[in-house]
Amino acid sequence: MELMRFDDVSDFLAVAERFLVAREAEHNFLLGLTGVLAANPSSASGPAYLAVVSEGAAIHLAAIRLAPYGVMLSEALDPAAIGPLMADLAQYDRGLRGVSGPAAPAREFARLWTEATGQRAQLEIAERIYHLSSVRQPDRAVPGAWRLAEEPDLGLLSDWLVAFYHEAAPRSPQPVDPDEFAGRWVGPNARAGRAMYLWTAADRVVSMVGAGSPTPNGIRIGPVYTPPDERGRGYASALTAAASQNQLDRGRSWCFLLTDLANPTSNHIYQAIGYEPVSDVDQYLFVDRGSG
Repeated sequence: MELMRFDDVSDFLAVAERFLVAREAEHNFLLGLTGVLAANPSSASGPAYLAVVSEGAAIHLAAIRLAPYGVMLSEALDPAAIGPLMADLAQYDRGLRGVSGPAAPAREFARLWTEATGQRAQLEIAERIYHLSSVRQPDRAVPGAWRLAEEPDLGLLSDWLVAFYHEAAPRSPQPVDPDEFAGRWVGPNARAGRAMYLWTAADRVVSMVGAGSPTPNGIRIGPVYTPPDERGRGYASALTAAASQNQLDRGRSWCFLLTDLANPTSNHIYQAIGYEPVSDVDQYLFVDRGSG
């Protein structure tokens, strides 16, 4: 098998896009990320690692790594493709933070990495990809209505995005500049294809749902956040349904989202509005032996 590494995301997509789109739901994160990189090359904090492993004309694996995050894997059509990728990354970046991807390839990469480096791999989060092509409105009547976020909402979005990432991924790198991060969703610096939805009830904003990282035929829904004192009232379900329907109305064929398998509530409410499970993805963190 041959590993090809690319310096330019356009060159990577010229080779890998057809392979990724063939399983668009499974690869929605990789497709969304490369789309952002293609449209905004300066959005990466450093050089991107972009690679495919192939045999002849057949691609078996694709991978992307942006500092300071771990490497993200595609589906592996042949598990043997993981070895060449791991060996190349071990030379390219010995300080790799971790790996995420479909459960089996991520687990195999983590095993090979620990054998090669002596580090330990710990499962950081187990998630599930869902997709939706038709929305089922929640059975429960929820007071309020949705609207799109606007520039006056930037302060609120900044606070809630920080709260979301601290709660959902406390060990992952956090937004360095929360205000700039919120501005990626709303205002003159908003990235193409992104929208932030807000649910208002009793003249206050009670929940937010983002839509971004579009793929050729769909878009990813998230983050989804409701402040703790507003939870349990159905706001997130109603807003996720509204945001998903709005994206379908805009011409998307699919909406995708990712859930934490440790949160049975979120997995239930998304399925109740029409999301169907696609595949499981795992994220491993690499740590030195003896560390916590």
